[in-house]
Amino acid sequence: MKPIYLSDAGPKVSPAVYGFYRWNDLENDLPQKMEEIFNFCVDLGINTFDHADIYGNYKCEEEFGKVLKNSAVKREDIVLFTKAGLCEPHPSRPNIKTRYLDCSAQHIRTSLHQSLINLKTDYVDVFLLNNLDPTTDLEETAAELLKLKQEGKIKTVGLSNFNVFQHQLLSSYLKLPVVTNHVELNLLNTSALENGQIDYMKQKYMRPFALAPLAEGRIAVGMDLSEVVIREKLDVLAQKYNTNLESIAVAWLLKLGALPLIGTRNKSRIKNIVAAFDIELDRQDWHNLYNSTRILK
Repeated sequence: MKPIYLSDAGPKVSPAVYGFYRWNDLENDLPQKMEEIFNFCVDLGINTFDHADIYGNYKCEEEFGKVLKNSAVKREDIVLFTKAGLCEPHPSRPNIKTRYLDCSAQHIRTSLHQSLINLKTDYVDVFLLNNLDPTTDLEETAAELLKLKQEGKIKTVGLSNFNVFQHQLLSSYLKLPVVTNHVELNLLNTSALENGQIDYMKQKYMRPFALAPLAEGRIAVGMDLSEVVIREKLDVLAQKYNTNLESIAVAWLLKLGALPLIGTRNKSRIKNIVAAFDIELDRQDWHNLYNSTRILK
């Protein structure tokens, strides 16, 4: 896959990105599965990986760091995202009693420091705030992000699950450009198209970043009315384009200039997402699918 720019101020990334946000169910199989998925993605041309301190019950970054260290792939040939701000209770974190947000300067520095140790790297290409903590002093947070950039520990700053007003609010304090905002976007959840998130990202010359591009598998196997109706539409188009319904669903996202953030460990599903880049979805077919989602709301 030919690398593309994430935004006008962001790094070059692979057009599809692999993220570990659905890895909390792995325990003993984590090291083996991490190496397997890493190598599979690299072979497909995916060189961009999205982490967070909490992913895999706080274990994914460390396992990824081991795989990368033992791999023949050079660090400079890999693009690493990580994020902090969302805190999840877990036995390994006895001080966390409830699920909460913390975007304070102290927390993001501490979290990033640990992420760098776990990932076995001196820097991350994109550091994201994982949701906005309304109790945070954003002036201090913005100053800390700038300091981390000046220290070379982060290359750029991004966001995850920020609405338009939150995006604008943080940007008003930052002396750095925001290069991405990760939002859920798929044929079963098009709210980012209606609430202005996608439009605002495009206004700021960012490529929309589509979390859960296949709705965590529901597009393929879900049995709710909306899932069945969309699947029937996709089946018809899959025959037209001589492909599969999952590739069509991702091709619908690509028509928006979006980058799909892959979360599945199913190799066939990963291949289907990559295959979508060979499909040029007709404009009327795109709108036919979109109209179907709106009717079902």
